[in-house]
Amino acid sequence: MAREKELDLIQVTEKLEIPVCRIMDFGKYLYHLKKREKDSKPKGGELKVIRLTFSISEHDMETRAHQTEKFLKLGDKVRIEMRLRGREKALSNFAKEKIDKFIEIVRRIIPVRIENPLKREPRGLTMIISYDKQG
Repeated sequence: MAREKELDLIQVTEKLEIPVCRIMDFGKYLYHLKKREKDSKPKGGELKVIRLTFSISEHDMETRAHQTEKFLKLGDKVRIEMRLRGREKALSNFAKEKIDKFIEIVRRIIPVRIENPLKREPRGLTMIISYDKQG
């Protein structure tokens, strides 16, 4: 029947004891599968976390900046964290400078928008950024 209509015979389900098949165009079937998969994904993206340390080196910051770029290009928002422990809490100005330097490195690679500004929390500093489509 499929050959007569110049269409394809497609097995829709495999899990049942009796397989269910349809006669339809395979290209249309793939299109509908991709569309259904695309619609099921969250539109806002996920919130990914990049954690920086207090004594992070310049090269490590660049590596994390490239990872941040990958997340942002996928449409995810990125939360930048810096945990402060012990004596590091007293030197929060130094930690803020490190995060500002990291944001500067990321901005050289990809335009970003700051969703939530740098905020002090009990365990450290956090900030949320996203991809800036206008910049």
